[in-house]
Amino acid sequence: MMTSLFSVFDPSTNILNFSLNWLSTFIGIIMIPSIFWLIPSRFSIIWFNIIITLHKEFKLLIGPTKNLGATLIFTSLFALILFNNFLGLFPYIFTSSSHLAMTLALALPLWLSFMIYGWFNHTQHMFAHLVPQGTPPPLMPFMVCIETISNMIRPGTLAVRLAANMIAGHLLLTLLGNTGPIMSATSASLLVFGQIALLSLEAAVAMIQAYVFAVLTTLYASEI
Repeated sequence: MMTSLFSVFDPSTNILNFSLNWLSTFIGIIMIPSIFWLIPSRFSIIWFNIIITLHKEFKLLIGPTKNLGATLIFTSLFALILFNNFLGLFPYIFTSSSHLAMTLALALPLWLSFMIYGWFNHTQHMFAHLVPQGTPPPLMPFMVCIETISNMIRPGTLAVRLAANMIAGHLLLTLLGNTGPIMSATSASLLVFGQIALLSLEAAVAMIQAYVFAVLTTLYASEI
């Protein structure tokens, strides 16, 4: 049962044994050219407003004096995850953000780059960050261990949070959809309304998780 249930996330589209499922990651590029029209469309105006709002918020989190232009990384990260999460709700489109191979590939390089930059350029600050201010001297060794462990698991928590949230909603939609053929007409109609409500909830989760991933990454960068 578990194999057939999770098989909805398995790569199945291939040509000459070459998996094409991961090409769904680039479907969002189709939406980009409309932004470069001479006369902006409503979609491009809405998207520009979203990007400007995110830029202001990320700039506030990072700090006004730190690395001008760094918010471009996090707004691009938000756009990539948002497109992948949202397009994965359409039928027959592979949701790449529900796999740890995708989410870890986003979280781990960013976290490693922050760590390498911080330890090479702000070594004393990184050491001081391991002991919170006001910690009693007897607890300092334990706080160093706790802070080190919490720092090491950050990319894993980012990756698992995104993948688990996307998998949970898709599994619930799949489970409810599989019970449709054995239901009566009245129950099936209620199931359709329930699926529509869940799909709306999944669309909100797709946007929220993209925002959470980008904001947490920004907060980790602001500590360096």
